[in-house]
Amino acid sequence: MIIYLAGPDVFLPDAVEIGRRKAEICALHGHTGLYPLDNAASHAATSASLTIFKSNEAMMESADAIIANLTPFRGPSADAGTVYELGYMAGRGKLCLAYSNDPASYANRVARLQQVAEATDGRLIDAEGLTVEEFGLPDNLMMIHALDLHGSPLVTPSEAPQDIWHDLASFEACVRLAGPRAQRFPGFTN
Repeated sequence: MIIYLAGPDVFLPDAVEIGRRKAEICALHGHTGLYPLDNAASHAATSASLTIFKSNEAMMESADAIIANLTPFRGPSADAGTVYELGYMAGRGKLCLAYSNDPASYANRVARLQQVAEATDGRLIDAEGLTVEEFGLPDNLMMIHALDLHGSPLVTPSEAPQDIWHDLASFEACVRLAGPRAQRFPGFTN
């Protein structure tokens, strides 16, 4: 099975090494991992962003599945680009798996960054008075239920690892799920 490896890992200082490790884990389980940095796009070119987008989209088209790293990135929620990639793959009927190395609920993560209070009508609201989604889920309900319906529930550790960006235990759990899930997944055609 060919698996697209999505996530904010591409922004880490050792991004290439993380991609190599993830691809090795995939290979150990009989799969091929496609990492976005496998594309040789120069960031100096004027059209670099569009080239990267098109290259990543082509990789997703060639993949049977996605494993998305939904560990919160620069805020209480997953990386926006990774969320797009997860939605893209779900929309294409491909197998969708994901993990987060932060097992806290979304509302608790928002509360880590700003004040969250209960409104008079019982809703949770943030410092600007905007509703904070609280279903006890680890992230936005659209991502969580896309995973439920297009693959497997979000994989999370019982507690956050010491190094949330380099601990690949939850990633490997997703890789182990990929084969058995694909056999039962109606959209899988390989």
